[in-house]
Amino acid sequence: MQTRKPVLERLRGGLIVSSQAYPGEPMRDPRTMDQVARACVAGGAVGIRAQGLADLALITQHVDVPVIGLWKDGNEGVFITPTLTHAIAVAATGVQVVALDGTRRPRPDGRTLAQTVSGLKAARPGVLVMADCGSLDDARAAQDAGADILCTTLAGYTGERPVTDGPDIELVDQLAAIARVPVIVEGRVHTPAQAALAMDHGAFAVVVGTAITHPATITSWFVDAVTRR
Repeated sequence: MQTRKPVLERLRGGLIVSSQAYPGEPMRDPRTMDQVARACVAGGAVGIRAQGLADLALITQHVDVPVIGLWKDGNEGVFITPTLTHAIAVAATGVQVVALDGTRRPRPDGRTLAQTVSGLKAARPGVLVMADCGSLDDARAAQDAGADILCTTLAGYTGERPVTDGPDIELVDQLAAIARVPVIVEGRVHTPAQAALAMDHGAFAVVVGTAITHPATITSWFVDAVTRR
């Protein structure tokens, strides 16, 4: 397991690519996601974010960059690595960072976020925790709970903030002002200009998923542009 400093330093100032596909899609196969992840690393990604134990087990074997792992269980409420059991299982795949719901909402197993973070670190010493937050208050609580990284993943999806057109730059500014740990921007980063803007506002690194690894959505953008003429 890599130590905290090398993992974070490898991510600093770079692009992390989220290699995920939705259930039922043609690309929803661990082998495909592994290939996509490897292609993104070849293109310069400094890290990979992926979900699902099978996907993570493959990807961690085949890329030489830090892997941020999660396990989506459900599709509403707290479903991103929702329990300590999920988090420990994700860490066991060999990822360097475990991403989990970092909001203040109740968790399915009844544990607090702080209990989840401490339980994970006790079970898997050396693993880092990324807290997927939806607001400034989430980020404050996650930082106090021991998260190593704050991420804007859930901005606009918990009812505390509006869904912005592009990354929530206002939230990025807020987090940059209070954070004692790295702030990574994820969510609706659809262009290189938006990624650069996030960095200009204090992001430690930027995660891009849909705009790189989700061909169905990318195709729909072009289809809409063509058919509106």
